[in-house]
Amino acid sequence: MGKVETAARFKRRKGYVQKALLATVELTGLLLLTAAAPNMLRLLGKFDRYNPKFDYQTRSVASRLAAKGHLQFVKKSGKTYLELTPLGKRRLELERQKSALEKRSKKRWDGRWRMIVFDIPEKHRRTRNQLRNMLRDVGFTQLQASVWVYPYDCEEIATLLKAELRVGANVLYVVVEHIEYDTRLRHHFGLKL
Repeated sequence: MGKVETAARFKRRKGYVQKALLATVELTGLLLLTAAAPNMLRLLGKFDRYNPKFDYQTRSVASRLAAKGHLQFVKKSGKTYLELTPLGKRRLELERQKSALEKRSKKRWDGRWRMIVFDIPEKHRRTRNQLRNMLRDVGFTQLQASVWVYPYDCEEIATLLKAELRVGANVLYVVVEHIEYDTRLRHHFGLKL
């Protein structure tokens, strides 16, 4: 197995662990940190229950999510619990919308293109790059520097991205009937030419 393939598997696995931890904390309200690994294993069923590294990975992921502001550590009666923050709730909703978008893409295309057009100033380069990465992760493809395209309805995800990154009017969601020279786009999304 090559280094690139191993890195991709690790990234996918880390994503599963993050989603599982966020979902578990959402379901339980507060989650005792020492109980996080077994609950996540039952929830996902994707990992080897007896893997000695899993408990460490879970704690590591919890720390990263806390550093990002998605989870917070709460002390009660001498025990440490995990609690979902409002930012974590938005991130979990974004993940749910991504899953819904994948299901939607298996339906018949209605012939309309959905576009995200943005104009984020240079002083907010980090936010602009985050938006590009999120659009790529969701499945959009870049048409021009600040124009991204997707063939299926995705207004909810556009709204969530705007809220997540706090970009408001700098990002527009557009639905168009026709894009000139769209052969490359149709081929990219596997749509009938």
